Amino acid sequence: MLSLPKAVMSAMHRPIYRHRLRVLVDSIIPHLRAGDEVLDVGCGEGTLARALMDDPRCPEGVRVRGLERAPRGGEPIEVLGYDGKAFPFEDGSVDAVIVADVLHHEPEPDRLAAECARVARRLVIVKDHQIKGPLARQRVSFIDWAANAPYGVPCLYRYNTPGQWGAFRERLGMEAAEERSGMRLYPPVFEQFFGGSLQYFAVLRHAKATDGGVG
Repeated sequence: MLSLPKAVMSAMHRPIYRHRLRVLVDSIIPHLRAGDEVLDVGCGEGTLARALMDDPRCPEGVRVRGLERAPRGGEPIEVLGYDGKAFPFEDGSVDAVIVADVLHHEPEPDRLAAECARVARRLVIVKDHQIKGPLARQRVSFIDWAANAPYGVPCLYRYNTPGQWGAFRERLGMEAAEERSGMRLYPPVFEQFFGGSLQYFAVLRHAKATDGGVG
């Protein structure tokens, strides 16, 4: 399958990505507040950030910027570059950080997550994969490859179990405002094999936070 033209693989992935985008927007919007400054780490083309701001349910004044090691140019949002280590932001300088399907591509996921937690005043919103269920690693690895191979994104094929996600959260010193052990992320046929318990979503807040609002 590696010999398939990239254009064919990209076309196959497009409707799946559109469905995924809708589900992510639906999941994130309830946790945003008017005037929030949001950072989308590893934003790629900026599609998720733009969809959040364009959604009619998005609270007034929300601004989502992207952060990438090498911005591609032409994104529909402001994208900042960084050196792959320290984010160019002060502690607690944004309200929320989104890190969607990025951590499993990161050689040092704890370091990246610690930077997300450092700059986030209120929330770190994580979407990623997890190993849970029959042939979970094989299924996750396939969908990861299929989603990234057309764009030349390397896959490390490292994914957490539910227990490892819990340990990750503890190392980060954050608690879950919301945590899902599964998501209906894809259209029906693909969902049966690659969605559900293979998907992880969490809205994390600093453990000492006392804010009683949503998120």
